Amino acid sequence: MRICRWTVATLLALLAGVAIAATSAGGWSKDELAQLRELSIASLPPPPADPSNRVADDARAAELGHRLFFDQRLSANGQVACATCHLPDRLFQDGTPLAKGVGTTDRRTMSIIGTAHSPWQFWDGRKDSQWAQALGPLESAVEHGGDRTQYARLLAKEYRAEYEAIFGPLPDLAGLPAHAGPVQDASAKAAWNAMTPQRRDAVSGVFANLGKAVAAYERRIEPAASRFDRYVQAALAGDATTMREALTRDEAAGLKLFIGKAQCVQCHSGPLFTNHEFHNTGVPAAAGPPSDEGRLAGAKSVLQDEFNCLGRFSDARAEQCGELRFLAAGEAHQLRQFRVPSLRNVAGRGPYMHAGQFATLRQVLEHYNRAPAAPRGHSELAPLGLSARELDQLAAFLGTLGGGVSADARWLQPPAQ
Repeated sequence: MRICRWTVATLLALLAGVAIAATSAGGWSKDELAQLRELSIASLPPPPADPSNRVADDARAAELGHRLFFDQRLSANGQVACATCHLPDRLFQDGTPLAKGVGTTDRRTMSIIGTAHSPWQFWDGRKDSQWAQALGPLESAVEHGGDRTQYARLLAKEYRAEYEAIFGPLPDLAGLPAHAGPVQDASAKAAWNAMTPQRRDAVSGVFANLGKAVAAYERRIEPAASRFDRYVQAALAGDATTMREALTRDEAAGLKLFIGKAQCVQCHSGPLFTNHEFHNTGVPAAAGPPSDEGRLAGAKSVLQDEFNCLGRFSDARAEQCGELRFLAAGEAHQLRQFRVPSLRNVAGRGPYMHAGQFATLRQVLEHYNRAPAAPRGHSELAPLGLSARELDQLAAFLGTLGGGVSADARWLQPPAQ
């Protein structure tokens, strides 16, 4: 009997040890630790190659793109640069509900941090590369408000040596209209249509290369590690002291809610806290802007875009454009779906949603908790049933994702003149 009792006691002790090991490192289970590892910035690979942009990793192109990113001459009024809305000291966004260029847009400025990892750009995914995204605002009547011959002339006058060292000789621009392009301005559009197809293609090629240089710069703007990442590293190492230093109890409780009861990781997954997909979450329509169809319009637009991966200005082979080739467009469920933004640095990026409908993170969380019906289309949300304290804990956790930017310091300042 003594042997039997000793054996049972031993087994109980062993089982207790297994239970302790399974919930070690601050009470996290093995599966939960695996989830934390997947969310950690240590799991973020280098940006994937962009076959549509042969100069994406060319240092000379990044230098040129850096200068172009801050150049206000790339606008109709000489006062708007990419950096006007994507301010480095504001996490590469502007903090306004609707972006303001030469006019006011219908959507919120998205941060460019880490966008080299995403197959789609903008809230509706109407562009499929960073370089194609860079071109859109340049021709928008309310963003930069410029046109293609204007930009080609600027490159020839101010950046010829740098451009030609990367892309080869500029085409002959003699005799071209000062302002011409497939834009909203009637006179510029008429001038564009009067040009020969060959000259239009030549100018569009220069325009595409401008975007590719800007993308080579933006590709180097990545998120930096945050307190959350320090916590995960400590949890994986079983370092309870560093865990307590990294996150408060409420922040850690918010993290547990984030990967559990609140179901946030269904969309905000991976080291960038986004699945790069599109969802209708019942966000209320913004006051003022016209009705926004979201991905329903964006999917159609990217397929028709002359600067997409399959277009004649892309450097990719058709088989390298899988995302675009297999994209379905015009499906009813895409109505009012918007891209899932990264939650890296989210506490410093208000207001929130595609048109700045919510001023605070707490308002965002309350919306998800209530799960109201969508103004159009079908919301994918279901009520969460979280208490006020749990919402506070979630908000506290989201504040731990602020690590700022990982990039050479010179990329975060205007280039020396």
